[in-house]
Amino acid sequence: MAIGPRPPRAGRLHAAVPEDVELRYHVVHGYRRAYRCAGRGPAVVLVHGIGDSSATWAGIIPALARNHTVIAPDLLGHGASDKPRADYSVAAYANGIRDLLGVLGIDRVSLIGHSLGGGVAMQFAYQFPERTERLVLVSAGGVGREVTPVLRVVSMPVAAALLSVLGLPGMRCQTRLALGLLRALGTDLGQDAAVLMRLVDALPDAASRSAFVHTLRAVVDWRGQVVTMLDRCYLAEGMPTLLLWGARDGVIPVRHAHRAHAAMPGSRLEVFDGAGHFPFTADPTRFLATVEHFLATTRPADWSPERWRELLRAGRPGSAAGRPDDARNRAVARELRSESERSAT
Repeated sequence: MAIGPRPPRAGRLHAAVPEDVELRYHVVHGYRRAYRCAGRGPAVVLVHGIGDSSATWAGIIPALARNHTVIAPDLLGHGASDKPRADYSVAAYANGIRDLLGVLGIDRVSLIGHSLGGGVAMQFAYQFPERTERLVLVSAGGVGREVTPVLRVVSMPVAAALLSVLGLPGMRCQTRLALGLLRALGTDLGQDAAVLMRLVDALPDAASRSAFVHTLRAVVDWRGQVVTMLDRCYLAEGMPTLLLWGARDGVIPVRHAHRAHAAMPGSRLEVFDGAGHFPFTADPTRFLATVEHFLATTRPADWSPERWRELLRAGRPGSAAGRPDDARNRAVARELRSESERSAT
């Protein structure tokens, strides 16, 4: 299902000209930051989700790099980047991406963010609108409270003990069997069993597990997601935005896609039938065709401080200081009222 201009029908995914997508490193603020970089042209930043790394994008980087400079960082605490005791909030991650881009000499980018990375991409656009050209949000966090119960449990104080069990002899086999059962039963979470197993393997030591828990607790508690972008998404007016979601997402439900689409003026929405939380893995051909069509058919956001001030002064549509309260904005306002205690950083 698509809402917005339809991309051309996707053909077979052809291998791109080989590119250097091996990990590179820079030390920023004393911490080693790993990233992949390939291609030439307008810059596109790929931001992975929690517990993941830039390796999650390996299948699509070469194709995107045919027409773009692609930068895919390992967020601090993830992959081959350092894992210090540090600030793992979405705002800190947005700052980290800005600083890496500064080291690389890149001023403006389009961002493609998955899950937690979608929240980081939105935060980057909020903090640095003058540096953001477009947003592609893939199964993004920060839209509603709902999230898989697995992450809610792992966010609790017993998380460290639970995750340490994964390192015991035989537990990898047990985890694989459990994920296989979820897949055999046809559950939504089971759609991504193979990818989830890779994420479990990405937590091999105490430092990795500690960074994972600190990152998770910055965005999820036992009740669900604790940060929201709905209070500020009206500021995305004029920002080309594409929302991509799996219809069978067992981590962040697809209704969040429709909620974000209603709240973000002018956004496009594409739902991948049969896909779970990783639509770029489930159907990379369609994913690439959709993203490349979006990048090719939209103009970079034209940000100005004057327009930013106008939007801030007008306020959120439907708010006391805002514009007429139409049906779309009433739905957003109801969601905000129900989430009024959530952090808005």
